[in-house]
Amino acid sequence: MDYKLHKPTYIKEILDKFGFKFSKSLGQNFLIDGNLIENIIDYSDITQEDYVIEIGPGFGVLTERLVDKCKFLYSIEIDNRLMEVLKYTVKDRDNLEIINEDVLKVDLNKLEHGNRKFKVVANLPYYITTPIIEYLFNYRDIIESITVMVQKEVADRMVADVKSKDYAALSLFVKQNSDAKIILNVPKTVFMPQPKVDSAVVNMKLKPLDNEVDPKKLELLIKSGFSKRRKTILNSLTTGFVDLNKEQLREILSELGLKENLRAENLSLEDYKNIVKRLN
Repeated sequence: MDYKLHKPTYIKEILDKFGFKFSKSLGQNFLIDGNLIENIIDYSDITQEDYVIEIGPGFGVLTERLVDKCKFLYSIEIDNRLMEVLKYTVKDRDNLEIINEDVLKVDLNKLEHGNRKFKVVANLPYYITTPIIEYLFNYRDIIESITVMVQKEVADRMVADVKSKDYAALSLFVKQNSDAKIILNVPKTVFMPQPKVDSAVVNMKLKPLDNEVDPKKLELLIKSGFSKRRKTILNSLTTGFVDLNKEQLREILSELGLKENLRAENLSLEDYKNIVKRLN
């Protein structure tokens, strides 16, 4: 099929036709590389049996291809100005519903998906990447995978492992909820308008939470550690985590064979989980 929405000449035609102007506050940067778009969809592993959620369709650059690949597509777009554009660019599709709403306010459980889990594909605005990912993780019962375009440095943090310079609280949060990997690096030159930084596409396959670990306590412990990451864990883990004092932690660390002078980035996800298990 001859897809054309990614072509700069066609994008400019739409800009002129609808008098549309890109919104910096909404982080609108549209892909203009057809091969890259195909690669994103291929890595998303979408079949004709799949129900897909797309976040931030923009002009429909990904939408026009996704809708041909899947059983049904929900495209969630916050910008009301784009409703008229999308009706023009991806019209007459029986297996597409465009939802004009902030994705963080959409109850995904109310979207029909048969007996299958959703696959999510998104080109996320940089300013709200983490809140959206956190929100989607809450729907692990109905979401199988998430494939997202994010800022390159955020992608590096998402997949970073212990001892890496990019290792952060976000790394542990993503690791707790999914198996994640960077599948594509994306230069800033393939966007219109061109952003100031490069991007990357991350694929996350969601996994069940560890039933033996309280997820809220685990999140608090990790955030406490990384909020004071230059301090030793004996100090940082007890600074913002009220359920834990230094004597308790000293005893737990001894049981786990962890040194008191380690820092937050020296602990693996299993280390953090083991601390929470002993607290319980």
